[in-house]
Amino acid sequence: MHDIVKDYYGHQLQHSDDLKTSACCDPSLTPAWLKPLLARVHPEVTARYYGCGLVCPPLLEGCRVLDLGCGAGRDVYVLAQLVGEHGHVLGVDMTEEQLAVAERHHAYHSELFGFDNVSFAQGYIESLDEIGLASASFDVIVSNCVVNLSPDKQAVLREVYRLLKPGGEFYFSDVYADRRVPESVRNDPVLYGECLGGALYWNDFLRLAQRHGFADPRLVTDRPLVIDDAQLAEKAGSIRFYSATYRLFKLDGLENACEDYGQAVIYRGTVPHHPHRFMLDKHHDIEAGRVFPVCGNTWRMLHDSRFGPHFDFIGDFTQHYGLFEGCGSTLPFSRESVPVSSACC
Repeated sequence: MHDIVKDYYGHQLQHSDDLKTSACCDPSLTPAWLKPLLARVHPEVTARYYGCGLVCPPLLEGCRVLDLGCGAGRDVYVLAQLVGEHGHVLGVDMTEEQLAVAERHHAYHSELFGFDNVSFAQGYIESLDEIGLASASFDVIVSNCVVNLSPDKQAVLREVYRLLKPGGEFYFSDVYADRRVPESVRNDPVLYGECLGGALYWNDFLRLAQRHGFADPRLVTDRPLVIDDAQLAEKAGSIRFYSATYRLFKLDGLENACEDYGQAVIYRGTVPHHPHRFMLDKHHDIEAGRVFPVCGNTWRMLHDSRFGPHFDFIGDFTQHYGLFEGCGSTLPFSRESVPVSSACC
């Protein structure tokens, strides 16, 4: 599978328009504050972008960030602007051709930004210890439509957990299926290269994340994918695929369900670019200045992470009131499909 992916992204794909699905993100979903940062990325780097979402979580100033499967470096150069002069972004990829594009424009971006805070390394995201990455050395880890391409997703999540600092988060976009993908789809080279063959059944992903220390994965955004190529659509059959962004926190004390302790938070409106509301995930859109009831896990995610100084916290864990209302286990993705082209943002 590594060889298939290297060939597909190193040789067969030369431009994002070569993709045969709508996995690449819809430009209309790009927030206004992020568009100027994207515009500063070199055109050749942007042209070789094959992601499926936006992996730019807020409040990254001064952070040490790792991009798994960075490709030609588009997200690395966007994140470099967000972490600033005192932060650092490391991009790791296994494909020489993609890394060559990223390195070719390293000096261009350093001169444009006024500082050099990025680096790249060739390696496999299942074995990051082999390129000398130390445990608990990153504040945030991101990945954009790459985990599905890994033949050993357990090893990826194990490495992510090892590398994150306490309170750190894995914020990543990927492709998921509404059921387990059959071998006929999983073993098709093109479907695999298009990020469909390696897609996890969403519930298997949740179990996998919990098994490796991420007790409560949070869905941030999602959208159905469209397979534009008729032959590939026929091979995929009735499987529904989704592009989804999750955030996973490395925190002690998280439970595998949303438990109610009578707690609440008040957002201060102080996170840059988010003065009026802060969206932790799909079900927690927190308006500034209002008391917002939360479960124990949400309380910890905000209190024990880099977001803590931007909230006031009400309550503790001394009294338990049972399961938090609205905690469910059905398909989390939206079923409405809006036709989009295969062009990237």
